[in-house]
Amino acid sequence: MQTINSYDFKGKKALIRVDFNVPLNENFVITDDTRIQAALPTIKKVMESGGSPVIMSHFGRPKNGPEDKFSMRHLVGHLSDLLGVDVKLAPDCIGAETKAIADALQPGEVLVLENLRFHKGEEKGDVEFAKQLAENGDCWINDAFGTAHRAHASTAVIAQFFPNDKMFGYLIESEVESLDKVVKNPQRPLTAIMGGAKVSSKITIIENLLSKVDNLILGGGMTYTFVKANGGEVGDSICETDFLETAKNIEKLAKEKGVNLVIATDVVAADAFSNDANTQICAANAIPEGWQGLDAGPESVAKMKEVIENSGTILWNGPVGVFEMETFSAGTKMIGAAIVEATKKGAFSLVGGGDSVAAVNQFGIAPGVSYISTAGGALLEYLEGKVLPGVAAVRGE
Repeated sequence: MQTINSYDFKGKKALIRVDFNVPLNENFVITDDTRIQAALPTIKKVMESGGSPVIMSHFGRPKNGPEDKFSMRHLVGHLSDLLGVDVKLAPDCIGAETKAIADALQPGEVLVLENLRFHKGEEKGDVEFAKQLAENGDCWINDAFGTAHRAHASTAVIAQFFPNDKMFGYLIESEVESLDKVVKNPQRPLTAIMGGAKVSSKITIIENLLSKVDNLILGGGMTYTFVKANGGEVGDSICETDFLETAKNIEKLAKEKGVNLVIATDVVAADAFSNDANTQICAANAIPEGWQGLDAGPESVAKMKEVIENSGTILWNGPVGVFEMETFSAGTKMIGAAIVEATKKGAFSLVGGGDSVAAVNQFGIAPGVSYISTAGGALLEYLEGKVLPGVAAVRGE
């Protein structure tokens, strides 16, 4: 398999699939360029190696063909500034005119193709559309991990036109490498911390993780579904009554597999969903009527902390409380601190999923963890054990 470091880009046009689906304000100014920044190392590598990057991405959700508000032209100026070259924009992503512009590129010049989703063939995974895209380059680099779980024309189908000239960009390479450290060959003990409001949205991941992990810490809103399943009183806490049986099955499966399942035994309860609510610490299975659990209690956090600090590999997906409100942020903050502590001692820690990443940034502990995943859906599907088309296409699986 080719890698971006072993491939010779000299005089080649490198077709790079990136994820430039960034947020814009009403004046079409980029408000967060994290995804563009993440792709820069791959683009620069091609430029510095004497190649010409031809960049393609989807942007927004155009419904019927081209729409100016979803044009890549809003991103080209910022990319030019970041790369220090005058980035060109193609009028379309396929067709004779676009191919002519791509063919004329000199080494070090950069071309951005117009939004892939202006064509229905992109999301349909249309082979003919993929073939036309492929005509704009000599090799294909997939660096869009955020869309790796979709079998679209530019993220997977196109691979067949580059049998010997396809590879991962640096971003996907590091994502897959980091995830494999958790999923395929973790240092033991492996601890997964799953938080969030609902058990229902995490069932398949939890079931898949139970055959891999040594410890599973469940926190956040899903705590109360488990407590109620065991006959506890949860007051007004969030609770999925349709999933009580599922919770029991997860506990049973954990026991069968010898997994240490950690669920809060005490919680910070409040008499309203508000930062200014009255609070009390009570047993997780004895929350009074009219009260709701909004954070893990001190006894629970201490137990979680001990497990985390003695782990060799840690996966964190989801907070253990409503950390956006200062009053209920202590549990999540302490979990974060414990992960940093374990990482210092040599553990490998991976944080993924919107809320966890937000928490890590909010509490300023990002530098203390080993890897922060940029992907949402793709990350979760990889953890569920699903094959990601965008990864399989490069590996030739």
